[in-house]
Amino acid sequence: MDPTIAFPLLVGLIAVALVFDFLNGLHDAANSIATIVSTRVLKPRYAVIWAAFFNFIAFLFFGLHVAQTLGTGIVDVDIVTPRVIFGALTGAIVWNVVTWVLGIPSSSSHALIGGLVGSGIAKAGLSAVVWSGFLKTAAAIVLSPLIGFVLALLLVLIVSWVFVRATPFAVDSSFRTLQFVSASFYSLGHGGNDAQKTMGIIAVLLYSQGMMQGGFHVPTWVVLSCQSAMALGTLFGGWRIVHTMGSKITRLTPMQGFCAETGGAITLFLATWLGVPVSTTHTITGAIVGVGAARRVSAVRWNVASSIVVAWVVTLPAAAAISAAAYAAVGLFA
Repeated sequence: MDPTIAFPLLVGLIAVALVFDFLNGLHDAANSIATIVSTRVLKPRYAVIWAAFFNFIAFLFFGLHVAQTLGTGIVDVDIVTPRVIFGALTGAIVWNVVTWVLGIPSSSSHALIGGLVGSGIAKAGLSAVVWSGFLKTAAAIVLSPLIGFVLALLLVLIVSWVFVRATPFAVDSSFRTLQFVSASFYSLGHGGNDAQKTMGIIAVLLYSQGMMQGGFHVPTWVVLSCQSAMALGTLFGGWRIVHTMGSKITRLTPMQGFCAETGGAITLFLATWLGVPVSTTHTITGAIVGVGAARRVSAVRWNVASSIVVAWVVTLPAAAAISAAAYAAVGLFA
């Protein structure tokens, strides 16, 4: 392990981690608000306030299992140094900014994980990777959108059967109200799973510097800082990606928006409980495709959905490559 670094540099790295968390909220705001905006239940400026509030309070409802996984279950904690963390954050931030500018709903979560793996391998080779945790996370790339898809599809079928005798106006009015509930749950799931990833990064950085007593854990100030940074990022929104998620994949009614958000929220709650760092982007995309496919297969713009899938596949290796390059660059100037 590298020797401890000066306190100002440690503070600087923590600040960079919180910048990533802010960008995560900015980049992934669409995941929480795309459906409720596209169905015109809430105007965008009110939707981001709604989502940001539930992003922030998520720590009150979930344990810190995902933070534990990020901190100790992706790369060997003994090889983590400030330089490794810097490389990981650089890879994740650069990839997030590129995809945000292009309006591509890639995964901030997998960008961070790819960054951590890339800089870890640059330092210590393949032995740096905790393969059990990494493979579990990689499997979630497939499983989280698939589960979101199936749950949303089933919810559409169940709701359609329950409301079969109701008038379209009555259904629309009911689900305009219910979407407030489903959007709240999804934002809770988003804040609960995503903010914990940055918590894990900051916690393992502190641990590597010998600043934790009693073994690895996540201090309360780290929890509050990360939840606040993510909520603030959500307030600023990610309008390019909102448009892609909310209207380009398929057109949504309030009932379909409710089913997509609820299916996605259940998936996130389950993943957070199990300590699996999943992608909220993947999850809500799968759910939106599910409600579109429930109407008819042609209702989904499969060319848009397929381009999103390509971004999912590319994110891990792209962020890892940027991270490894950043790690190497620091060595040249050290």
